Amino acid sequence: MSVIGVVASATGGVEQLRVGLIEPLLERGHQPAISLTPTAAAWMAPAERWELERITGLPVRSQPRRPGEAQPHPPIELFAAAPASANTVAKLALGIGDNQALSVLSEGLGSTPMVVFPRVNAAHARHPAWAGHLETLRAAGVVLVEWDLLEPRAEDGRELPWDRVLAAVDRLGHQLL
Repeated sequence: MSVIGVVASATGGVEQLRVGLIEPLLERGHQPAISLTPTAAAWMAPAERWELERITGLPVRSQPRRPGEAQPHPPIELFAAAPASANTVAKLALGIGDNQALSVLSEGLGSTPMVVFPRVNAAHARHPAWAGHLETLRAAGVVLVEWDLLEPRAEDGRELPWDRVLAAVDRLGHQLL
């Protein structure tokens, strides 16, 4: 069983985290350890957060621990940042760990296998710095799950490529064995 550090940002798809990523990871025998950016934590309904904690057996983190407190999650073997907002991707590429979720990702960049699914719109993707952020992450060994920003979207969010995120996690996870 691999411990998968799942980091989710406040972007479309965070409301699908349990069904799209966490439950399938559990079904595959992995232990998800979830961190949310502060805004994603504010967006998530308390009942959903409690359900994630119930099914994983671990706290859902969004705040840093205090000095002297025990680590609330076991050591992470692989990260899946999904969905990752444009803000999260940019900060990760620049090494900015200004919240608990970005801190754990930044600490793992280059040393812990990582899958990142950027959930951004076409305007973010056109920003002059965007391609450089993606290239920085690729150079650090990050597996990016990209998708066509112009493809039609379903109203309920089922269009998110959770299957591709899971396939990337599976590929990296097999490399750990």
